[in-house]
Amino acid sequence: MSTSSTSTAPAPDDIVERLSDVRAGARAPLLVLERLERFLDSHKLGEGAIAANPIGEGHSNVTYLLRRESSQPLVLRRPPRPPLPPSAHDVLREARLLRALEHTSARVPRVLAVCEDEQLIGCPFYVMEHLSGEVIVSELPQQLDTPAQRRAVSEELIDALVEIHSVDWRAVGLEGFGKPNGYLERQLRRFSGLWEHNRTREIPAVERVASWLANNLPQSPSSTIVHGDYRLGNTMFSPEAPARLLAVLDWEMATIGDPLADVGYMCMFWTEAGDPQGGLREHLGRVTRRPGFLTRSELIALYEQRCGRSVRDLRWYTALALWKSAVFMEGNYKRAIAGATDDPYLKTFGEGVVELARQAEEVAHGA
Repeated sequence: MSTSSTSTAPAPDDIVERLSDVRAGARAPLLVLERLERFLDSHKLGEGAIAANPIGEGHSNVTYLLRRESSQPLVLRRPPRPPLPPSAHDVLREARLLRALEHTSARVPRVLAVCEDEQLIGCPFYVMEHLSGEVIVSELPQQLDTPAQRRAVSEELIDALVEIHSVDWRAVGLEGFGKPNGYLERQLRRFSGLWEHNRTREIPAVERVASWLANNLPQSPSSTIVHGDYRLGNTMFSPEAPARLLAVLDWEMATIGDPLADVGYMCMFWTEAGDPQGGLREHLGRVTRRPGFLTRSELIALYEQRCGRSVRDLRWYTALALWKSAVFMEGNYKRAIAGATDDPYLKTFGEGVVELARQAEEVAHGA
């Protein structure tokens, strides 16, 4: 994670020096510095006081940049405040995957320490290396803001995805990380269950899309590692030309399953000239409208060429991605209106969930 990634000031009750500083009836803190300091000391990760600042564009798991007096910066990942849906925000699972991928061609940050003890700061967490780079969301680094480098960014994004899908997940110890068969059926069951947990109101389009997806299941290719949230904004690039993707971030949705789910998800967030403006796609992917970036069709063709896997029925996978995003973001919106997060973006996302469900229905029916 880069220090140049988007950061926001923490809320007054997010970070405390010690648990005794928490007022009666207050929200649980996100970091307890005294305990975290002891943990880092025990793993020889620097010395001295900790300065912590939230970083990243993520609206789910919480990511902090940690600075100490005598070490390189560190990055900490932990779940958000409760209430949390079952099995969501599992940072220990995320850390396991990153460690399994460390010596493969997949581009991931290195995990330095994992804490399974929920009592230490109130939840499990892990600490990973800090990478100096840029996360591309609404702007490009100056050296990459040319048509040739924009095309290179597109190609790097596809190459990194092909590398992930090429990893022999059994050989790296991920047997049991996910079930290789029936991935799409499980996705429908899981997110239907999450919808029942997350929903704050009736949105009929969510139910209709769920039925359409169940009635039009495609046949999956051989299973691979699936990132689950693969998009340009979840990658980090070197700011210098030529464009070079340093790491793929935010692995909390990863599993073993259908690789085309990643392709559909990537395309959902990829804008191109002529697309309607507004909505979640615009918020997280408007930069790719600029000349030089590949179109969605060109991205798919390049993926097929680089990995030798045919991309079929991508409309179904894109509808799945939109539907899952609506379900997932409804959970984040639920936490926001319950006061469990201070993320201003989530607090205004009520209509955004409705719009995602509408877009999913349009894609499902060929719009």
